[in-house]
Amino acid sequence: MPLPPRRPRGTLVRPPSRFAAVHVERDPGEEADGRAATRWYRDASRTILARNDSPDVPFTWSLNPYRGCEHGCTYCYARPSHEYLGFDAGLDFEQRIVVKEDAPALLHQTLASPRWRPQPIALSGNTDCYQPLERRLCLTRACLAILAECRNPVSIITKSALVVRDLDLLTSLAAVHAVHVCVSITTLDAELARRMEPRAAEPRRRLATLETLASAGIPTGCVVGPVIPGLNDSEIPAILAAAREAGCRSASWVLLRLPRPVDQVFAQWLADQLPLRRARVLARIRDTRAGRLNDARFGARKRGEGPYAAQIAALFAAAARRHDLHRPLPPLSTAAFRPPAAPESQLQLL
Repeated sequence: MPLPPRRPRGTLVRPPSRFAAVHVERDPGEEADGRAATRWYRDASRTILARNDSPDVPFTWSLNPYRGCEHGCTYCYARPSHEYLGFDAGLDFEQRIVVKEDAPALLHQTLASPRWRPQPIALSGNTDCYQPLERRLCLTRACLAILAECRNPVSIITKSALVVRDLDLLTSLAAVHAVHVCVSITTLDAELARRMEPRAAEPRRRLATLETLASAGIPTGCVVGPVIPGLNDSEIPAILAAAREAGCRSASWVLLRLPRPVDQVFAQWLADQLPLRRARVLARIRDTRAGRLNDARFGARKRGEGPYAAQIAALFAAAARRHDLHRPLPPLSTAAFRPPAAPESQLQLL
């Protein structure tokens, strides 16, 4: 189902999928069309919550209404997941979005089950639940309405200003200490953000989003992520200062991860967009990854290792303490949980 064309994509690279039996090679000179309309496909999943057992991820259950992401962040660690669908991790990840239309019904079924033990759910653990397609399909809002009715705690992370659309649901969850919203801010440089995250909200809009949420009593956090050595690490103090001024209560960071083939996508983006900085940035990334572009080991993958990684960690810790953002957000509560009513009652919440 085609959608109207929008701003240019994050990448036009189409790395061959590692799991596809056939790969199409374009004729010389034939360019991928980054302005072509986004297409979305129905997902036939029969369950909606994904269980996480990674020791360095702070949640057990996550809910992802969309697979692929139109934001087009060139560094996105979720890109390889698109290869399992028969698509590529480059342009396909941004242009071919798989939609879980049954997500609200499946979530209702899960929370109504006597086997469900109330606990926090992350929205989303993979791609952004408030990406542009959400404005039209409202799947995240429908799921959030069910969580609000049940008072099941939820933690949201997004780069989108669209989250404020759901302020009514978020405030009802905040009243029972059952919601956190974190906004990811990679840079305050609008031009760099436009090149690196072409369809995500501009930095000033993300800060305005934090301010709106905080003013409404929503516990808010700022995620400086990813920190890209040699590109945006020097911005950490300024980002935290701006987040604190917007009312943010906590901050965290994560180091750039470049699993295959994201390493190829990101390296090509550097060559296209920042050719004079490419060698320096890649060298700095290797400085934090023992000479490699990626390290998948738990414990090291999100923070890196070595003197340069330690320098980034120290810079963040000092800035977070200076702006009183070093404490975690208050714990989410399950005390007010109640099973959902009949599905028909959800319609009045949308």
